[in-house]
Amino acid sequence: MSDKTAVLLLQMGGPDSLDAVEPFLCTLFSDRDIIRLGPAFFQPALARFIARRRAPKVESCYERIGGKSPIRELTEAQAAALEERLGDGLRCFTAMRYWHPSTIEALAAVKRAGMARIVVLPLYPHYSRATTGSGFNELRRVLSLSGVGFNVSYIESYHDQPLFVGALAESVAEGLTGFPPGEETTLLFSAHSLPVSFIEGGDPYLSQVEETVRLVMERFPGTRHELAFQSKAGPVKWLEPSTEETIARLAADGCRNILVVPISFVSDHIETLYEIDVTYADLAKHKGIVHFRRAPALNTRPLFIECLADLVMREVQMT
Repeated sequence: MSDKTAVLLLQMGGPDSLDAVEPFLCTLFSDRDIIRLGPAFFQPALARFIARRRAPKVESCYERIGGKSPIRELTEAQAAALEERLGDGLRCFTAMRYWHPSTIEALAAVKRAGMARIVVLPLYPHYSRATTGSGFNELRRVLSLSGVGFNVSYIESYHDQPLFVGALAESVAEGLTGFPPGEETTLLFSAHSLPVSFIEGGDPYLSQVEETVRLVMERFPGTRHELAFQSKAGPVKWLEPSTEETIARLAADGCRNILVVPISFVSDHIETLYEIDVTYADLAKHKGIVHFRRAPALNTRPLFIECLADLVMREVQMT
């Protein structure tokens, strides 16, 4: 085995074609770390049923953003930029929880490269059992079946890492340049929602998101801001307020300028490109918001790549 270290970037993934939407949704709804649909043995069948019912609507959303998710290409670009920043001795690989390259495909690539040591880096700054936890569980499951003695260490979260906060602040500052000077602009931080039961069960996601907002807002004293939650699905109680409700309330209060900051997403995908840029933009226009923009996703922003490099190097040095 090589003495090089593999850095495994974990991401959710997304369909790479319209034909991939239904199987992607089926894999997603089969994950009991996200949702439990009856007894475990029945969940795959129910997941197939739900995916078949939802696929046409979801496909129409992807049609509006080019017919696929860009998340694989963006994640691979992040991995390439990180590998270049880290230099010799470390190589970066990507694993998508619900699509390709899958966790087992990524580990096979690490094995072919002859590497025995892996640093696992989730592309979720805020820990939740539904994202980071699910990715870790899938990785451990595949590792247990692989028969390969990898030396694995895990980075759990980096919601308060100064370089991450700085990268978000850079994005906010860039987004604010598009608004009329001298007019008040509200920063609307929009995080992916979670069922309230997760938080009640001890999931730290909400408190970590709130801390990130607090740290970013230290860079923008006196600026009005709100935290809201998007992308809920299903009948259970989710974190509130929703981003839609908050936009409507802000408009009713006389707000005319909104910059949406996608705080829990580190790359563009359907939640930014369609949910915010299309659905929420249309809502804002209908409600009378004059200027509605989104802060750029972090993607390969140099300061964000520097954040990832710092996390990896600290983990390597500790282990």
